[in-house]
Amino acid sequence: MKPPQTPPVEGLKNVFMEMRQYLTDSFLFNDYANKKMLEKIKQLPDPAEAVKYFSHLINSQNKWLKRIQVYPEDPKMDWWEPLYELGQLEEHWDKSLQAWIDFLNNKSENELQEEVKFVGYDGATWSCALKDIALQFNYHSNHHRAQMQTIIRQQGLEPDFVYYIGTKYKRLG
Repeated sequence: MKPPQTPPVEGLKNVFMEMRQYLTDSFLFNDYANKKMLEKIKQLPDPAEAVKYFSHLINSQNKWLKRIQVYPEDPKMDWWEPLYELGQLEEHWDKSLQAWIDFLNNKSENELQEEVKFVGYDGATWSCALKDIALQFNYHSNHHRAQMQTIIRQQGLEPDFVYYIGTKYKRLG
């Protein structure tokens, strides 16, 4: 039996050297998908629950950035508060997103791989690779977009197609 092929070290190096671009692209996809979602939320007869989830996405990004910027202090920010007005969501989303993109653009590829410390939910000190915190937002947005899609459907509207693959494939014939 042949041993498995080991990828060349240079190949692995290229994967790590592209992390900042991957993270930025992920944030930009979430921006696109969340803004499409927001346009549908504005059409809902009762947008309150969807506004709560969208506000939560903004607050989560803001809280995580503060957590790692002010460590060892605890920023004492809430995951669910403030609850933004429907007409304020896009402005607050844009600020939150831009803060993360600016933050990532000021980090080297090596810094993205390094562990950062933060005060956790229990008051203890925790650490995690910076790239994994950034990735969490993108996965987190997927989770709450699915919840908002359900709310949209329950209120009688057809949700938009906001899946990543929809931004990549093209009809050939």
